[in-house]
Amino acid sequence: MNKNQPNNQEDQEIDLTQISKKIGRLFEWINTFLFRCIQFFVKNAIVILILLVIGVGLGFYLDVTKKTYDHQIIVTPNFESTDYLYSKIDLIESKIKERDTVFLKEIVGIKNPKEIIKIEIKPITDVYKFIENKTENFELIKLMAEGGDIKKILEDNLTSKNYSLHTITFKTKNQTNNTETVQPILIYLNETDYYKKVQKETVNNIQIKMIQNDTIISQINGVLNGFSNMVNGAQKSDKLVYYNENTQLNDVIKTKETLINEQGNHRVDLVGLDKIIKDNSSTLNIENTNSVNGKLKLVLPVLFLLSFILIRLFLAYYKSQLEKSKMI
Repeated sequence: MNKNQPNNQEDQEIDLTQISKKIGRLFEWINTFLFRCIQFFVKNAIVILILLVIGVGLGFYLDVTKKTYDHQIIVTPNFESTDYLYSKIDLIESKIKERDTVFLKEIVGIKNPKEIIKIEIKPITDVYKFIENKTENFELIKLMAEGGDIKKILEDNLTSKNYSLHTITFKTKNQTNNTETVQPILIYLNETDYYKKVQKETVNNIQIKMIQNDTIISQINGVLNGFSNMVNGAQKSDKLVYYNENTQLNDVIKTKETLINEQGNHRVDLVGLDKIIKDNSSTLNIENTNSVNGKLKLVLPVLFLLSFILIRLFLAYYKSQLEKSKMI
């Protein structure tokens, strides 16, 4: 064992020496690489400076002149017209891709069809509204959630189309306004004979129901007034039926309360049923800053500089390989 110890120590010393030499060569390579980089930038300082100035200037110009704007309209499709709404938006999008400006201007009514870049529609996920007072929807969500991811189910196309609110988003090259774009799109979406008939009958049914409810409430008020007069009267008949809070009188009062709440809901519903595709709000001219939009003053100088470096590296590589081929 003692004879092997000197050999092990020598091997360890050799390994350490080799490692230290490799580390030294690595630092030397890094030092050489940094020097060549500095030398490259110093040697080409004027060209690099010109490229940076051009990149920044061109970037500022494009950021100012090539802006795009996003616009949003929150809508409610009434009378089970969600599929109709989605098909109409898909049709407009297809015409935008085809650059069918005649359709967009004459059929849809957009004043400057060349300005619009794209349009799409997405539901506003509101599961609480979806299951509110709708036991069948709640049971459906529970059943579907047992076999998969609840988030995917809620965002699934079939489920999401049943949400009450949807966002129509469209993009334009320049700023627009309500008259030029929003109103023409909404008018186009509401031009449908079938759903106009459904709207008419639905509103008529609600109004008839409200008249009947008012009649019943009036009758209930008559019964309650009559009972109040009997209670407050000085004399009472022996045949008077006595009401207490646990008998018919309590049921009558609850019925009246239910009808009053129902009337209030009907009045609110009628506010939103004046259109087939009801627009709730719109937000216009949101400057799009996604991707490189608005950042070209930073992106272009870097892009020009990288392109210049890659071209110089390619030329240096090509030149070296050309000289090697001549020596063969």
